[in-house]
Amino acid sequence: MQPEREPDLESFLADRGDQLLRTAVLLAGSREAGEDLLQSALERLLRRWQAIEGNPEGYLRRTMYHLAADKWRQQGAWRRQVRMLRPGLNATADDAFAEVEQRDSLVRLMLQLPPRQRAAIVARYWEQLSEAESAQVLGCSIGTVKSATARGLRRLRELSEPRDDQDDAAGRATTREQMT
Repeated sequence: MQPEREPDLESFLADRGDQLLRTAVLLAGSREAGEDLLQSALERLLRRWQAIEGNPEGYLRRTMYHLAADKWRQQGAWRRQVRMLRPGLNATADDAFAEVEQRDSLVRLMLQLPPRQRAAIVARYWEQLSEAESAQVLGCSIGTVKSATARGLRRLRELSEPRDDQDDAAGRATTREQMT
C-alpha cells in the first residue's frame, strides 16, 4: 500500500463506513452477515488499492453487490418460506418498537426477493442512486435496473398484502365468536 494514500483510506472509511455498513446489512439480511460482506469487500479493495484512481466508493459498492449476489446464488436453498411479522397497524411514529418491527418486516420481505431485484431496490431507494448510477454499480443496463426495480416493488406489494386464506380464517373465527 502506498503510504501517501493510507490516510485517504482511513478518512474514506471514517466518513462513509456507517452508510456502507447499513447498505451491506440490507444486502446480506443481518448485521453479522453485513459486517462480513463489508469486510470481504474491503479486503478486495485493499488488494486493488494502488490501482484504483479517484474515489474508491464505487469500486467498494460494486464489489459488495457482486459478493452479495454470489452468496445468494450459492445459498439457493435459503428461499424457504419465512413467516413474516406484520407491523402494527396502529403504531405511531414515536413508538420505537413499532419502527423496529416495521424495519424487521421490511427486511424479511426483501429477503424473499430474487437477488437482482433486491440489489436494484437497495441501490435505487436505500442508496438513492439514479438509474444510471445503479446500472453502473450493478454492472447492468439502465433498462435492467428499471425492470428489476419495478418487478421488485410489485413483488413487495404482493408479499405485504394479507393473503385471502388468512382473511378467511380470521373471518370464520369472528363468525364463531359472534355465534357463541
